[in-house]
Amino acid sequence: MRDNARKDDSSGLNHRSFSAFISSGKVRWLGLALAASVALTACTGSTEKVSKVRAAASQTVPVSVANAKLMDMPVYLVGLGSVTPLNSVSLKSRVDGQLESVAVKEGQMVRKGQLLALIDPRPFQVQLDQGQAALYRDQALLRDAKLNYERFKQLLQVSGAMSQQQVDTQASLVDQYQGAVRTDQAAIDNAKLQLVYCRITSPIDGRVGLRLIDPGNIVHAADPNPMLVITQLQPITVIFTLPEDQLPTVAQHMKKGVLSVDALARDNQTLLASGKLLTIDNQIDQTTGTGRLKAQFNNPDNSLWPNQFVNVRLMLETRKNSTVIPSAAVLRGPQGTFVYVVKPDKTVEVRPVTVSLSQNNQALIASGLGPGESVVTDGQDKLQGGSKVEPRVGGPPAGGRPPGSGSSPSQSAGSSPS
Repeated sequence: MRDNARKDDSSGLNHRSFSAFISSGKVRWLGLALAASVALTACTGSTEKVSKVRAAASQTVPVSVANAKLMDMPVYLVGLGSVTPLNSVSLKSRVDGQLESVAVKEGQMVRKGQLLALIDPRPFQVQLDQGQAALYRDQALLRDAKLNYERFKQLLQVSGAMSQQQVDTQASLVDQYQGAVRTDQAAIDNAKLQLVYCRITSPIDGRVGLRLIDPGNIVHAADPNPMLVITQLQPITVIFTLPEDQLPTVAQHMKKGVLSVDALARDNQTLLASGKLLTIDNQIDQTTGTGRLKAQFNNPDNSLWPNQFVNVRLMLETRKNSTVIPSAAVLRGPQGTFVYVVKPDKTVEVRPVTVSLSQNNQALIASGLGPGESVVTDGQDKLQGGSKVEPRVGGPPAGGRPPGSGSSPSQSAGSSPS
């Protein structure tokens, strides 16, 4: 029985050892299987990424393109200006009296010498009549004094009936009456002048502003407020400012001829008027570092109004036969400015370019690009050298960003105009 028990124990021990061995083998096989699965998954994911990159590289990207043009490009300087009239007159009365009538309407265009208002002239007419009466009286006294002087002088010479003193006294009286006559004549001239001042006329051609006093009121020469304001609108001037660094360039171009100036509305797009540059101020404002310039405009349609703020565009020169592309096509990278050039096989090439001037959404290319070559203006963020594209002339591609939203150099990226 002991032998049987030992056999049973021995068999039980062997069974447990075998079970442990089997269990250990399962764990090892499970680990190997897991490792193989992970490796397979990694290989599969890597393959998928490579496939996606290759697919992306071979994908056609819709882009907007534009052709480089050979054209004459004007060079502008821009500044902020204020419209200033050549002449603006505040009309006041030069005499005291009642305003009898106003002969013009508010906003009316008037000519030089045209009657604007009338002040009651009757008091000054009375003064004129009084001065003329005094003149007649003193002229009569002067004639009588001259006759007596001639008599006294003759009596002195012929019979000695008159003394030299009497003759001299009479000569002095003649001089006094001559002075009185001149005084009377001056009083008459003054009365006539006051009558002229009663008629208020326009000293310039211009436009009548709002009426500041109504007929029937008493006006005085010492009144601080005017009755009317006449402002000349044709021609009219604009005073604008430019940085002091640009003034020498402007002065050099002024020696070559008259410079054209455009006045634009606040949207910087609407052209209000075109004129010419008159002069540069003789001083620079130290607080702002700018100089003032004055331009004149004919203003035939009265599009410019006094004290109006406008954007001023001064044309320095026109660069002939320049290669010009949209500014949106120019990008900036670590090596400088560049563009994406579309080749005939509809692939793009990264082309370094030199921008000499950028303004009005146009860039003047000094080197790196020739006329007629196509450049990408929108969709550059999806491109790299060798990418295939589907060019679309005009607006942005479907799903693309609007033109100008990419990085593009501003005017400061190019050299300043000279």
